[in-house]
Amino acid sequence: MTEKTFYQDSYQKTHTCRVVEIADQAVILDSTIFYPLGGGQPGDSGKMTVNGVDYQITDTRYGEDRTSIVHFLGGDEPASIKVGDEVELELDWQRRHRLMRMHTSMHLMCHIIPAQATGGSVGETESRIDFDLQGLAVDKEDLTQRMNELIEKDLPVSVGSITEEELDQNPGLVRTMSVQPPRGQGTIRTINIENTDFQPCGGTHVKSTGEIGEVVITKLKNKGKQNKRISLALVSP
Repeated sequence: MTEKTFYQDSYQKTHTCRVVEIADQAVILDSTIFYPLGGGQPGDSGKMTVNGVDYQITDTRYGEDRTSIVHFLGGDEPASIKVGDEVELELDWQRRHRLMRMHTSMHLMCHIIPAQATGGSVGETESRIDFDLQGLAVDKEDLTQRMNELIEKDLPVSVGSITEEELDQNPGLVRTMSVQPPRGQGTIRTINIENTDFQPCGGTHVKSTGEIGEVVITKLKNKGKQNKRISLALVSP
């Protein structure tokens, strides 16, 4: 099992840990600051240093058991790496922070649009959310204005948790049909934007909405009879 250090502090940029398993062009560590692909958010990238040698981490994903986290090394072979070796991790912070800003902005969009989200994808500079609008009309300029009004309020963003039983009693908290929160641990991680949005989420987020910066709605696209894809971008990536 890999300890998810990024849950304790999403702003931690470096970390010391140890190798617990070596795979083909990948390693599993006992703890990590690298977020693995999930919930529409891409896996982190960056660098790790082992025995004085630098390796580029090109992607991070959950292992088959969903408790270990696999760090992929691209074309680098971990031949000289051994189980137990100490590792110095360095996150590609600029990329991670853009993803955090985008992910939090998508939660704001879920607050503005009172419809079920059917899918979504977090990008570095542009993201998308699909909504089952059921005939609800939306406008790019209006959405852009309302998003930026919430961002300018600099609302606090906090991490919490609820029990699986509490979620069963409030199924409407899950806003995205295609992404269900992981179960089996007893509690489920939540993200709360003060007096605005509260939902289960395993992703990384900024500490307040003001940190997102200005955004713009770039596209509205029909994806079926009722489904509308809304794309949003950071004005200053």
